[in-house]
Amino acid sequence: MARLFGTDGVRGVANADLTAELALGLSVAAAHVLAEAGTFEGHRPVAVVGRDPRASGEFLEAAVVAGLASAGVDVLRVGVLPTPAVAYLTGVLGADLGVMLSASHNPMPDNGIKFFARGGHKLADELEDRIEKTYRAHSSGEPWERPTGAGVGRVTDYDEGFDKYVAHLVGVLPNRLDGLTIVIDGAHGAAARVSPEAFARAGAEVVTIGTEPDGLNINDACGSTHLEKLRAAVIEHGAALGVAHDGDADRCLAVDQAGNEVDGDQILAVLALGMREAGTLRKNTVVATVMSNLGFKLAMEREGIDLVQTGVGDRYVLEEMKAHGFALGGEQSGHVIVLDHATTGDGTLTGLMLAARVAATGRSLAELAGVMDRLPQILINVPDVDKARVDSSAELAAAVADAERELGATGRVLLRPSGTEPLVRVMVEAADIEQARAVAQRLADAVKSALG
Repeated sequence: MARLFGTDGVRGVANADLTAELALGLSVAAAHVLAEAGTFEGHRPVAVVGRDPRASGEFLEAAVVAGLASAGVDVLRVGVLPTPAVAYLTGVLGADLGVMLSASHNPMPDNGIKFFARGGHKLADELEDRIEKTYRAHSSGEPWERPTGAGVGRVTDYDEGFDKYVAHLVGVLPNRLDGLTIVIDGAHGAAARVSPEAFARAGAEVVTIGTEPDGLNINDACGSTHLEKLRAAVIEHGAALGVAHDGDADRCLAVDQAGNEVDGDQILAVLALGMREAGTLRKNTVVATVMSNLGFKLAMEREGIDLVQTGVGDRYVLEEMKAHGFALGGEQSGHVIVLDHATTGDGTLTGLMLAARVAATGRSLAELAGVMDRLPQILINVPDVDKARVDSSAELAAAVADAERELGATGRVLLRPSGTEPLVRVMVEAADIEQARAVAQRLADAVKSALG
């Protein structure tokens, strides 16, 4: 039986894979598991529940709230807010649990449920496993122990969450953004109100696109996966930069004044140098995944900043940061974690800090991002192969060794089995795009031959 929880909560097509019954059952199970773990000991439990604007979020929110309240948990319903806002409010309000309903950058028919522990941190794998086990046991007939009378949870709309979160974002900035014109693409998602408000309060002249969610248009040809409209708007308005969010606004990509993309690696590089200058880059280290561009690694080496790399996924970046006390980490996709101010990736905070660096230095985003050269990167997915043998195939090891010899110090090869599909991802970087493409295709053919 497939595990319900993936690397970022439970996700699927709303009302098909992710039903109201599943949302309610998982919420009741989460309440019981946390109670058994002692999280609620000595006080009446409280949960913060938020969502992105997807139409399905309305009925899923109702199911989650009903499940928690039926299990004796008081609920603060914060409405449409970004994932990092729910995490922040869970921490600052002293709640025992946070729940976010979103499928991030996925298309509108999808939705997801993500749980946060006390303090606004992602639940440990062990707790997710216990929640799933408890849910499955009770969904097959085992009765719940249910409170009655005054023991049931109460539900309150917490409208102050918006202002509290925006004030937090603006309050942690090192400097204001006066004089900058910034275009914000809210992906018709959870940041549609928050991000423009935060940038405006910080002093920027704000131009908005993708900020009219109707429940059906989230991520539709807009946001961090579709930068075309943002590029055009930045050029049209002569803006200093543009910021693009995904559906739940836990990540951010940018474009410079000429409309060129500035990805998560480049954003990390800019912020790392700024934080080192400010004395806030703890242990002179930044954390990134193995998918980060080789140009990022070379830039950090040149600048004398240590780089720690993890497996793919922002949760692994966060685990490394928390384990060793690092302050900055992230992914090429734009998940950037500034641990002094957030417990998860925060796209609005990332965009604000990037803009603050532009304002503080008086340099353009293009100039700042030029600290690293992105090497051409080719990614090929090879389906229907035995991904379990990636590390044990002698034939494949020989093909990789040949490729690495050819590329030398200015290139890189990565073979990575997918965590969810029967395929292997082949990634090749090289100084020349045609060389990267040729080497990647040879390796993809080798994967098919060795593992097919």
